[in-house]
Amino acid sequence: MSENAAPVEAGQREIDRLSANAIRALAIDGVQQANSGHPGLPLGMADAAYVLWTRFLKHNPGDPHWPDRDRFVLSAGHGSMLLYALLHLTGYELSLDDLKRFRQWESKTPGHPENFMTPGVETTTGPLGQGLATAVGMAIAERWLATQFNRPGFSLVDHHTYVICSDGDLMEGISHEAASLAGHLRLGKLIVLYDANQISLDGALDLSFSEDVGQRFEAYGWQVLHADGHSMPEVAHALAEARAETTRPSIIITRTTIGYGSPNKAGSAKAHGEPLGAEEVKLTKQNLGWPTEPAFYVPGEVYEHMQLALEVGDRRQREWEALLARYRAAHPELAARWQHLQSKTLPTDWSAVLPSFAADPKAKGTRVASGEVINALAAHVPGLLGGSADLASSNNTLIKGAGTLSGADFSGRNIYFGVREHAMGAALNGMALHGGLVPYGGTFLVFSDYMRPAIRLAALMGLQVIYVFTHDSIGLGEDGPTHQPIEHVMSLRLIPKLRVFRPGDANEVAMAWRAALEHQHGPTAIVLSRQNVPTLDRTGLGAAEGALRGGYILRDAPGARVALLATGSELALALAAADRLAEEGLPARVVSMPCWELFEEQDAAYRASVLPPELTARVAVEAGRSLGWERYIGPRGAVVGVDRFGSSAPYQEIFKHFGLTPEHVAEVARRVAEQ
Repeated sequence: MSENAAPVEAGQREIDRLSANAIRALAIDGVQQANSGHPGLPLGMADAAYVLWTRFLKHNPGDPHWPDRDRFVLSAGHGSMLLYALLHLTGYELSLDDLKRFRQWESKTPGHPENFMTPGVETTTGPLGQGLATAVGMAIAERWLATQFNRPGFSLVDHHTYVICSDGDLMEGISHEAASLAGHLRLGKLIVLYDANQISLDGALDLSFSEDVGQRFEAYGWQVLHADGHSMPEVAHALAEARAETTRPSIIITRTTIGYGSPNKAGSAKAHGEPLGAEEVKLTKQNLGWPTEPAFYVPGEVYEHMQLALEVGDRRQREWEALLARYRAAHPELAARWQHLQSKTLPTDWSAVLPSFAADPKAKGTRVASGEVINALAAHVPGLLGGSADLASSNNTLIKGAGTLSGADFSGRNIYFGVREHAMGAALNGMALHGGLVPYGGTFLVFSDYMRPAIRLAALMGLQVIYVFTHDSIGLGEDGPTHQPIEHVMSLRLIPKLRVFRPGDANEVAMAWRAALEHQHGPTAIVLSRQNVPTLDRTGLGAAEGALRGGYILRDAPGARVALLATGSELALALAAADRLAEEGLPARVVSMPCWELFEEQDAAYRASVLPPELTARVAVEAGRSLGWERYIGPRGAVVGVDRFGSSAPYQEIFKHFGLTPEHVAEVARRVAEQ
């Protein structure tokens, strides 16, 4: 096996054929044994994938986390047995027994690739289009880090991102946004192999898809290449040409036959999403010149050939590590910074740079405070990198003086994602998966719906991604109900492992950012107001650091008979209502609940100290759906919320109509306390 990009040599053709057919046989045996899966793509793409993995992919099966490895993304995740066969045959920690447990409980070979389950799987794929868009983020990370760290004679960061995608990936809308962004940013080290087999799940592709993919990608600014996917020399030539192009991403339109080798199902939708069947598996193996028994058979010479990847990968990694050692000697400060980013270690006393905001009854929107926090952190957290979906000035996501990341100059730290929320969400995942970065992205909260699949995957994978969602409620005002996200905060709280912060003032904003940076094993959504929110005078109040526990007593009263729970802009409203109740002789405890998820992580004793079981009269106040607050208010409690779509008017008027006033909250609290 050669590590160089060279055409297939004549003397290699038999071992190449055997190796590609071993991939095919393992794939169809795995699907058949599970009686579930997608055999068509592995059969069709085995030749092209084999060429990529044995002649071009820079990787070390002995260390799947080597920083300068190429990244490979199987965006068409339904064809997962293709990837599992490649990982097994090249020497990753994935045994033949693991392949035999395809799609079984807690196996290393789930139905779609999961990066937290299987060594060598770079990202979780399954929802079509997400893998391709995530790869764009990986390519962004590679190029930005190369700009930051590479110096003459020291190409510390120098790797490619490869993708295999399907017709389904390219039909999904996210692929359009992601490909457009990749072309705009000139991601020359992004190479996509498009499995153009002309079949989708429902049948022939022309039932639903007739666009000229090549012309589309040319319009995006990509290099477009073509290859017969069953001709290894053609695939190798196209990959070499793609690697030679450094200023444009490349797509190789790889013509294949789905279910290649199956005498009765090749070229049809029957090969796509169901096992071939025992008889057809036998006929397919016979057609490929492969032994029909035993299942999961691999010739020794195939293992010997393909596991040369271990030797080649180990040598290339050791060469890179020697380069890194010389780099440390020549550029000690840069090397220290590199190590800092790779280890995800926050600088000593980094939180001391977080701004402390003075009390201010007029104050500012929490989105403005967030912008100040970002800029305070940027100089001390060098991996903090991000931007906004064409709303930077509104989301306050710009790092001042840090430059713009562009196709011509990748050194900036501000990314203009454009009006591409779908692609931004997935690209943030790719940046986090790549390593060395703490990515963030902003948009209006109502448009988090466009990002939801990527947010869900970030939570599933436990990625440190930070979302800056502004314009968080009916407080948006005049833009009206289409832009007023009454259901979105509660909807985001439904996603497991996603922390949702809705800070109540500027100092809680600072704590939300602190918690997000300290939380390295999951995403955080910071939900912020457009309208001004007073910065609380903390004299006599709980410190803002209480937000680091998700919920805390903001203000207590001796003999409290009712608890007012609030988040965001309604926190000050709850305090004002408590003042009114105190004047009437009804003592109230005010509890700030900026992050339910973090509150639930606290021990039972702490949670009971904030919300004592005996204090059953509780009122929750939040300018969003009331559904969900039952877990905290109990059967005796009430919610002052918004359970219908909003309206277009000044926000003060809208709040009044929805009862989000101190007077109405106090009235509800009196009623609850008197029950």
